[in-house]
Amino acid sequence: MSRYFDLVQQSGIGEVAFAGKERTHVSANGKAAQTELGDYRSRSASFSGQALDLVQRIFLVPAENAPRVVVFAPVNAQRSGYGFCLSIAETLVQVSRRKVCLVEANFRESETYGISTAPYRHGLADALAGEEPISIFFQPMAKENLSLLPSGTLDANSPSLITPDAVKSRFIELRASFDFVIVHAAPLALYAETIILSRVADGVALLLQTGSTRREDASAAVANLRALNIPVVAAVLDGATSPSLKKFLR
Repeated sequence: MSRYFDLVQQSGIGEVAFAGKERTHVSANGKAAQTELGDYRSRSASFSGQALDLVQRIFLVPAENAPRVVVFAPVNAQRSGYGFCLSIAETLVQVSRRKVCLVEANFRESETYGISTAPYRHGLADALAGEEPISIFFQPMAKENLSLLPSGTLDANSPSLITPDAVKSRFIELRASFDFVIVHAAPLALYAETIILSRVADGVALLLQTGSTRREDASAAVANLRALNIPVVAAVLDGATSPSLKKFLR
């Protein structure tokens, strides 16, 4: 399992993500449920403590501005983050017992990594291109309360479907249907569509890869997000900590 480091709290390059009084989280159907981290922990013995810690730090913090929709994006090209996002989604739905959607929004994935969310033929790309309710593209997954919104029908022009107006409209629907939404996006430093997705989310979690993510690139990504008033809620370091990343994470 990967090692997880909270960028905001350990690097000193971002503000504290969650500051404020305790709050009651409200689900999509309007029913309130008080966040009780002790109860979450008691239900999570089968999960990695690292994955649970990240889920609690991002989604389950009893703060006024705790996010519901988070974009997970690598800084630059690296191996696929889909499996990581899936593990976070599975952990979140298990410990919170709320409705979670995993959105495959990396339209570059198939060409970059040679994988896709097949066998699903339709998904986010089709929703952005059409007018049907986005709910018709949801795919139930093995765990109860967990759904997948696949990338859908992709071609070379699919990334151009991710426009501010189209994304805003569809994410309003997602927020109405789910308590939490995890978005797997394309590399932040390479593709502009990830910024568009981040603007309609509550924050971004950066995916850092030992051996491929340079400290300068990660710092530039954080600075760019700050300039756009997009919160960086966490960073995830995959692999053993290299000397340069240790320096970055201090």
